[in-house]
Amino acid sequence: MSGLTGGRDVFEYAVLRVVPRVERGELINAGIVLYCRARSFVAARIHLDEDRLRALDPNVDVEGVRAALHAVECVCHGGAAAGQAAADDAGRRFRWLVAPRSTVVQPGPVHTGLTADPEAEAERLLRVLVR
Repeated sequence: MSGLTGGRDVFEYAVLRVVPRVERGELINAGIVLYCRARSFVAARIHLDEDRLRALDPNVDVEGVRAALHAVECVCHGGAAAGQAAADDAGRRFRWLVAPRSTVVQPGPVHTGLTADPEAEAERLLRVLVR
């Protein structure tokens, strides 16, 4: 497949959004999750702007939000801290992370692209979509 795409592989990603008060529908982008099947790569990049978050809800549980975002990173790494997900392959971990839930930290829609370097792409997406 890489030959047809000039050495680039298909990747999928979703933006992680923080919705401190679901009833208001306001949110901030706080990270991305990226998956590249061809390279068995899944990673999260996180940047939580606490001032912006508190502007939406002065009473938000910032530590709880940080813990939820950290849990996403743990699932991506697949180590012992990932719990049951640790045994899953990268694709199953990504699918679990982007499944809709009604929580304060929510994945946005999944988008696709092509990349020769998933690690650099994750950093680029964080810079463009979150920071």
